[in-house]
Amino acid sequence: MKKIFKILVALLLIAFVYLRIAIYPQLDLISGFSAKSIASAHFIDDRNLKAIQQGDNDIPKIDWATNEINNGRNFVTSSVHGLKERKAIYREGLGATLINDDFDVNKPYDIPKRKKRNTRLPFPYGNLEPKDTFFADIDYDKLQKALDNAFDKRGEKKKRTRSVIVVYKDKVIGEKYARGFSERSKILGWSMTKSLTATYFGILQKQGKIDIMEPAPIGEWKNDERSKITINDLLHMNSGLEWDEDYGKISDATKMLFQAEDMTKSQVEKIAKYKPNTHWNYSSGTTNLLSGILRKQFKTHQEYLDFWYNSLFDKIGMNSALVETDMAGNFVGSSYGWATTRDWAKFGLLYLHKGNWNGEPLFDESWAQYVSTPTNTSNGRYGGQFWLNAGGYFPDVPKDMFYASGFQGQMVAVFPTHDLVIVRMGLSEDFDFNGFLSGVVGSLK
Repeated sequence: MKKIFKILVALLLIAFVYLRIAIYPQLDLISGFSAKSIASAHFIDDRNLKAIQQGDNDIPKIDWATNEINNGRNFVTSSVHGLKERKAIYREGLGATLINDDFDVNKPYDIPKRKKRNTRLPFPYGNLEPKDTFFADIDYDKLQKALDNAFDKRGEKKKRTRSVIVVYKDKVIGEKYARGFSERSKILGWSMTKSLTATYFGILQKQGKIDIMEPAPIGEWKNDERSKITINDLLHMNSGLEWDEDYGKISDATKMLFQAEDMTKSQVEKIAKYKPNTHWNYSSGTTNLLSGILRKQFKTHQEYLDFWYNSLFDKIGMNSALVETDMAGNFVGSSYGWATTRDWAKFGLLYLHKGNWNGEPLFDESWAQYVSTPTNTSNGRYGGQFWLNAGGYFPDVPKDMFYASGFQGQMVAVFPTHDLVIVRMGLSEDFDFNGFLSGVVGSLK
């Protein structure tokens, strides 16, 4: 009996040490993710706690968290069995922000001043319902089958698609939503926000206010080898800077998103592991650094906030669009962009038309070519904050397709030679994009 008791004690000690070393440090990230996710989905898209916990937070470990919404004070608190409590606060115009104990919730703050257009035109150039249009060169039965196959059958949770929309020659030819979602639902694009962030550099470049081939304006880099890193290198994820983008553990990316006060500084502090333009490395820290560079282009914080809306979202009628900020007031350009499925499609259409929105050029045609041209170290997979199919990653999909892509299978896909934009929003990385996209393209006769 004594031997058995000693074995049990030893096993308990081993379990305790494992939990203390391997699990306990992750609790801060678990409760942080949960609080932020619930605050955003609830206050931005009006989803209830049960729906969010079962539909957004049913991720391994994240589902350990217990959560409480305070509607009166616009915040959410989360913890893991009472440990590592975290809080996220919602502020109109800025979205939800994960905060720490030092954050002053009573401090005044600026919000973007929007100039939403209310054009009395049908989608995509106005706010009216899409106009029904019949195209003789479309096999509608085949198209509908592709859309239906993108969704789970009742009771399944495999494909987990929330919405799809297909826009051909500026007309909606297919659109479908899962139960609980509609054309009014705002959905998080995650890393599709990177493509939004890049677009602002194209806009500034057209305005003659920035040169992306110049060294990045980072004071901390002036006296070392990082001084040679250009904005172009950053846009291509080709800076050579150290960065660990791993969401399954405590990493540079998770520490930035769930602990940092100023997310624009996370990549700034990293050392150079390679020479610029020699080693491609996907980095959310790089995109948030780019957001910080955008902030430096304006004299005031208010101008920085307004620019993200007045130069893009409000220009093309993405009236639902919102990019959330960190504790320091920076837009989280790597991850936190929200919009309806139709508004995400408008963003794709802007690139399909090479920056021209109903006669108004927002960026030069050369910018659309820039973001969709492979950087020389990505094997045809990546351009300027957009993913590419140039290397045939999706074997049955046209190689000129380029796309904004986000965690859990968010996608805005642009098909230049087919005059086509396809959007899929969902909750599964295992979704068969090759089959879905090729099925839709195959419906065009």
